Amino acid sequence: MFNFKQFSVEDNSSPMKVGTDGVLLGAWCATKENVSVLDIGTGCGVISLMLAQRINNATIKAIDIDKGAIANAKQNFNQSKWFEKLTAIESSIQLFAENTNEKFDIIVSNPPFFVESLKSDKNHRNLARHSDSLPFETLIENVNILIKEDGIFACILPYKEGYQFIDIANKHNLFCQQITHVANKPSHAIKRILFTLSKKKSDTTTSPTLFIRNEDNSYSKEYLALTMDFYTFI
Repeated sequence: MFNFKQFSVEDNSSPMKVGTDGVLLGAWCATKENVSVLDIGTGCGVISLMLAQRINNATIKAIDIDKGAIANAKQNFNQSKWFEKLTAIESSIQLFAENTNEKFDIIVSNPPFFVESLKSDKNHRNLARHSDSLPFETLIENVNILIKEDGIFACILPYKEGYQFIDIANKHNLFCQQITHVANKPSHAIKRILFTLSKKKSDTTTSPTLFIRNEDNSYSKEYLALTMDFYTFI
């Protein structure tokens, strides 16, 4: 059980556990009130719960293909104070898109990203981590179907895969609005990129690099400010 300030998360049945990437995306994603949200590949539901905490009057649907992940997400949603606005659905993004006419204001995803790497012998973890279970182009095509004309898609990926994703998205008329690079420390290479895509073409805003820790291994003031509403140690 992982305890946040306003909710707790059980991830014992989910192939992907609570981690920094999900917390970063849930805290960084731009929000507004009275919106519909779709969380693709929700895992145990931590990003959806963070957005439920941040957004007034949101309706949030969270999907995942893994039965264990959805079991955890449902449990976590039902035990939260926002259970009425959270729904967990066992489904692929392709099947979900085929069976709904709903369009979403905000779509978020911490998607599988290992494109060219060795797989483990644990099939569920492979599905969660390797992009052949959800190719970037498939994800982008379905986001394009499900997003509103003025909606945003927020995502986190490793540096190389993130820019590959953005290039593919451009070909499908989804354009990068904002990018934040993430590194562990100022002396380290960029590890992740947080970015938003939209159907509206505009100049990309690049924020200053977010360093998770200082060189002395303490958390940076920027990371603490971003996550202060969630982590209990802040």
